[in-house]
Amino acid sequence: MEKENILSGLAALAQETRLDIFRLLVAEGPAGMAAGDVGARLGLPAATLSFHLKELRRARLVTCRRAGRSLIYAADFATMRGLVGYLTENCCRSGCRTPAMTAGPAMAAGKEPEA
Repeated sequence: MEKENILSGLAALAQETRLDIFRLLVAEGPAGMAAGDVGARLGLPAATLSFHLKELRRARLVTCRRAGRSLIYAADFATMRGLVGYLTENCCRSGCRTPAMTAGPAMAAGKEPEA
């Protein structure tokens, strides 16, 4: 990934509401979720949701497709893997230990893995 794309992705995720939206869409998987359902689950007004989804799309972290009258948003897993891969590759050059890319339940809960 290009540095510009990395910066755009990190900037998009550095905002609490966008991070919540992205986490929800990652949990939903490739099928994604209707925009209205995202807003309902997170308690977001339509205008606020629209603004944040636009920023996530601009950073290429989510995709959007139309299904009838609904807009379905999904996490872009290729971009997510590219972002995590870039950070792992370029931020750990001095031989630091990095956890496995498939984090277990402890990492998902925000806890450090046991040694």
